[in-house]
Amino acid sequence: MRAIKGFGGIGSAFGLVRCSPPTRVGSGALPRGAGTSKQPTPFQLKKHLNSGNSDSVSWPAALMKIQKEAEWITYVKGDLFACPKTDSLAHCISEDCRMGAGIAVLFKKKFGGVQELLNQQKKSGEVAVLKRDGRYIYYLITKKRASHKPTYENLQKSLEAMKSHCLKNGVTDLSMPRIGCGLDRLQWENVSAMIEEVFEATDIKITVYTL
Repeated sequence: MRAIKGFGGIGSAFGLVRCSPPTRVGSGALPRGAGTSKQPTPFQLKKHLNSGNSDSVSWPAALMKIQKEAEWITYVKGDLFACPKTDSLAHCISEDCRMGAGIAVLFKKKFGGVQELLNQQKKSGEVAVLKRDGRYIYYLITKKRASHKPTYENLQKSLEAMKSHCLKNGVTDLSMPRIGCGLDRLQWENVSAMIEEVFEATDIKITVYTL
């Protein structure tokens, strides 16, 4: 299992402190402050409890194992489009491909291809794909119209579809913003745990960019 921040509602049961967003590059780093170590997510702790091994494995050993497995995720404060040119990119849009607000505007300006996306006729819970300069640009379809709000169910289905495409096409590095958590108003604690669940059995490295 690989991890990023999990469901906030579980953390209080274990006396965990919610982590603040990282402010600099750190492979696997989910710091609470300078010089502090990573905490396992509430999602991970719940999964450990449900594994049936919580009585036979000490909590310190379990936490060390969880922390070690968290080294696949990187948080960066900066411009998403300054990521390595070998990274594929991902963000969320609606079926109508309006991309008239938020970071979607920048994707449309930089990569174009609106008609190409529309021609793919993807529905909510699927993913549309452009290929630009040898890398893939993923458009997670999470709602029907731009004025609607996405559901976690549609986002998870879109992530699964993206994962399948990544695995089939040899994608190993993926950069994204905090998908679904800007104008779409989903909670990052839930979205990040969902990403963890979808990608945990892969070797795909994910970089999350924040401004």
